[in-house]
Amino acid sequence: MNDFHDGINKGVAPVTYGQGERPPRGDYASAGSDYTCAQRWGDYTAEQHALYRRLHERQTAQLPGLACDEFIDAVRHLGAAERIPRFEDINAKLKPATGWQIVAVPGLIPEEAFFALLAERKFPVTEWLRKPEEFDYVVEPDVFHDLFGHVPLLFNPVFADYMQAYGAGGLKASRLDACELLARLYWYTVEFGLIQTKQGLRAYGAGILSSAGELRHSVCSPEPRRVAFDLKRLMRSRYKIDSYQATYFVIDAFEQLFDATAPDFAPVYAEVRALPLIEAGVVLPGEREFAAG
Repeated sequence: MNDFHDGINKGVAPVTYGQGERPPRGDYASAGSDYTCAQRWGDYTAEQHALYRRLHERQTAQLPGLACDEFIDAVRHLGAAERIPRFEDINAKLKPATGWQIVAVPGLIPEEAFFALLAERKFPVTEWLRKPEEFDYVVEPDVFHDLFGHVPLLFNPVFADYMQAYGAGGLKASRLDACELLARLYWYTVEFGLIQTKQGLRAYGAGILSSAGELRHSVCSPEPRRVAFDLKRLMRSRYKIDSYQATYFVIDAFEQLFDATAPDFAPVYAEVRALPLIEAGVVLPGEREFAAG
């Protein structure tokens, strides 16, 4: 199972909780109008720092041969894994590198707030850490998933520009009632994307890179289908929220992601809505597939 699942991840679904549903873990009352808050680093316990170290050590050990070089090279910017990093320490390196900064949020935030932060080159990082019993599986993104999975590639200039363009596109999508289509783009790239390299298939998606089991599954297992990235095809594709992905989309370079966000999405949304959805695990005739790494 994935390291986490939350349907369509931070920012794509509004923060609403009905009767009997799990409440948010963070302190939303202390957040500002943009849903950002203080990290409150001093509130982390010794046990939480130790748990973060164990998570970091486990995932770092799996990276060689499975994660893309850009990610492996950038993980060092998170600093020593002895404790949960201070966001301000990461920002001291990240801001000069690509103009991005990370900001603390209590947990899942509304889509418009999420898109607005990305458009401003601010990545929202959940402040709370999972419990020890959630070591292998957490239901929604925590500070480890967000820091380890998402932040390293923000040091890559091309990927960093893609994330900002995605945020700007999201603000437009919310006005066009097209957030579900854009959510699939986020899911299949930022969270569960693969890239073809000279060394073979490698992972760059945060949901893969922070997962105990899906990293090897996504690259090496013969079970899932790995299809060449195509924006319209991807927006038509359903995905799995409670198991490993049945389909992964493979890019040839990060520039491909940025180029895909450049056009006006309005005609793309109109074309995609006129076509049937594609179930996870289905490969269409003539599609380019990739073998397991």
